[in-house]
Amino acid sequence: VLAEQISMMSEAKGYARVVGRAEDEYLPSGPPMSPLTPSYFTTWAFFDVQFGASRETMGTTILRVAELAGLPAWIPDVVGLMQQSRMGFYVNCGIEGSMVMLREITTQAMYRCHVPAGYVGRPGELWFVRLMPPVNALVDYHIVFTTPYVLVNVAEQAMIDYIGRELARMEGRKLPRIQDLYANLMKHGTNANHWNEYIFCAYCGHQHDAIFLTGIPDIKPSLPHA
Repeated sequence: VLAEQISMMSEAKGYARVVGRAEDEYLPSGPPMSPLTPSYFTTWAFFDVQFGASRETMGTTILRVAELAGLPAWIPDVVGLMQQSRMGFYVNCGIEGSMVMLREITTQAMYRCHVPAGYVGRPGELWFVRLMPPVNALVDYHIVFTTPYVLVNVAEQAMIDYIGRELARMEGRKLPRIQDLYANLMKHGTNANHWNEYIFCAYCGHQHDAIFLTGIPDIKPSLPHA
């Protein structure tokens, strides 16, 4: 047991190094200090950053501890959904009641969403957000967990083309947990700071309920701060 604890501490050092360096480089706090908001950065750090030989995240580690410690069922239920979550590109398809309808650009799946930040935007806008599904079917809508990142002057097809190029570059990569290349790209990127870097370089403005980005991740001249 002691050996396992020492091994875990060693692996956690790698995690702390990645997240610590990202905190220093991107200064997550929200505009005007940084375009990386606490809600975005925290979910990235807890549920997307992989560490150790088994490529765990803090989320999967919490789930293991919850099972061993016999914690209340609602804890692994909630953490499990957050662990499964990822960022994604969605088209704003308008309002239904008080909810925003979002369509993912690759899967074409439609989601009825509550946006706690208050931003509803306009039909046709391209959003980069993390959706959280209902817990135990308590409600019938998803939550836009992050303050919406809204893409300016970026066509849906341009982003679809980018994703296609990235997936082609990822062909042959060994995926121990997530077998779907697209899900792996949106959750983990091509490296730990893939999406952090995109948000940082693509930032072009903000208001109290939304942050605006522009450009394509693999076309540096299109990014204002590349």
